Amino acid sequence: MTSRVALVTGAANGIGKATAKRLARDGIAVGVLDLLADGAAVVAEEIKAAGGQAIALGADVSSRPSMQAAIDKLRAAFGPVTIVVNNAGITGFKPFLELTDEEWDRMMAINLRSAFLVTQLVVPDMIAAKWGRIVMISSSSAQSGALNMAHYSASKGGMIALTRTLAVELGEHGITANTIPPRFVHNTAMSLDSFEKQPHLIETFQKMIDAGPVRRHGEPEDIAGMVAYLASDEAGYVTGQVMGVNGGRYI
Repeated sequence: MTSRVALVTGAANGIGKATAKRLARDGIAVGVLDLLADGAAVVAEEIKAAGGQAIALGADVSSRPSMQAAIDKLRAAFGPVTIVVNNAGITGFKPFLELTDEEWDRMMAINLRSAFLVTQLVVPDMIAAKWGRIVMISSSSAQSGALNMAHYSASKGGMIALTRTLAVELGEHGITANTIPPRFVHNTAMSLDSFEKQPHLIETFQKMIDAGPVRRHGEPEDIAGMVAYLASDEAGYVTGQVMGVNGGRYI
């Protein structure tokens, strides 16, 4: 059993992959969880090849039975889970008046309900340990809004509200809860999906990036670095915060 065990959802690529690798590099045993089980297995093997501890977990974050089975497997391998990074999510683009009930519900299930469900399943471990770290990967769209993304922005805004409530409710147990709302992160499944579906926006996005203080895309490792800090002992007095890792760009 190890002293720190982390569960990272949506960890087969992008921010989740970078986060899983960074936490493992910091000596934390990592559950690399993704619906894409083969992708999670590749990441877990890369971590082990580099000398870290990891286990691949294929699961559906919107299903309580699926997540319970995955968390049980993680506990059996490494022990109680005291760090959770809720990174799994989907994106989507559709005018508000054209959104269907099914599209709204799917977005909420995968982006927001999963954060509730996954966190609820691991918090008992944190309470028992009198130490825990909850990190939500939200989105800058939750702060600024985003054209044709009402369902996505609302789901990510819900993650921020959930984070702040967990900080208030769980702080007495030595548990912190914080959220990171990325902006313009390159080399992720979501960013590729966004540009493939809206290639006409590439030039607009680049102009916005060029107008910011740090004139480049964010990289998954930029977000992973903040997650590593929030998951550390050094961040024990940081909770309920929205940590902007966005190159200074807020609109």
